[in-house]
Amino acid sequence: MTNLNQSLSETELASFKRDGFVVIKKLASTQICDEMCAIAQSHLGQHLAPIEYEVDVQYPGAPKTVDEEGGKTTRRLLHAYSRHELFRNWSTSPQIASHLDNLFMSGHNRLSQCHHNCVMTKQPGYSSATLWHQDNRYWHFDEENLISVWLALGAETKKNGCLRVIPGTHELELSPGRFDANLFLRPDLAENKALIAKAIKVELEKGDVLFFHSKLFHAAGRNLSDDTKFSVVFTYHQGRNDPIVGTRSDKFPSVELNT
Repeated sequence: MTNLNQSLSETELASFKRDGFVVIKKLASTQICDEMCAIAQSHLGQHLAPIEYEVDVQYPGAPKTVDEEGGKTTRRLLHAYSRHELFRNWSTSPQIASHLDNLFMSGHNRLSQCHHNCVMTKQPGYSSATLWHQDNRYWHFDEENLISVWLALGAETKKNGCLRVIPGTHELELSPGRFDANLFLRPDLAENKALIAKAIKVELEKGDVLFFHSKLFHAAGRNLSDDTKFSVVFTYHQGRNDPIVGTRSDKFPSVELNT
């Protein structure tokens, strides 16, 4: 196990177990955030592949084609782990490994290079809204027990499209009829409306880190500010929780964290 001085508190652990998420304030320094943001801005300006564009996902608010205004709006800079050593060092740092040891209650955890592993670049004007979903919907592992780590490189607010979550929903098992064809919650159903009414926004400051369970329902609005919002996001799984061979979760090798 990693240094106990870097362990989460009992209150933080209880919060994650109950709610499916926990925010650790100022886990990353201003310097690290600024350095990563500068790299992200450079890669964004160069359209440095691999990239996911807003038009690729067709979420609400996204341009319909690459040829229309805003059609080249970047949504995510993909493969952050191999994109630059700053992202690589952050994602495998002792403090991240330690907190994941605490949350998983085990060591020998691994970073998935197949899921998230990106810089989110929510841009003004043509950013899309993300509807209510669980990340597990397209992931394929032996167990549905993964944790994503979301680092805010700047302020994340309601105005610029911060995440919203529904506390405790990582423990729910919903019937297939409550989802649409793309596995988003159907907002027209009364039982889903009641669930969504319990949502809270997760506003973050630069350097804050959100740890959240892969079964936690979450969503995000569009960026209505004048500035791009940058977030670095990685996903992790226990060493014993293998990706299912032949699925998209098995496309790239996982990276074992040093503990």
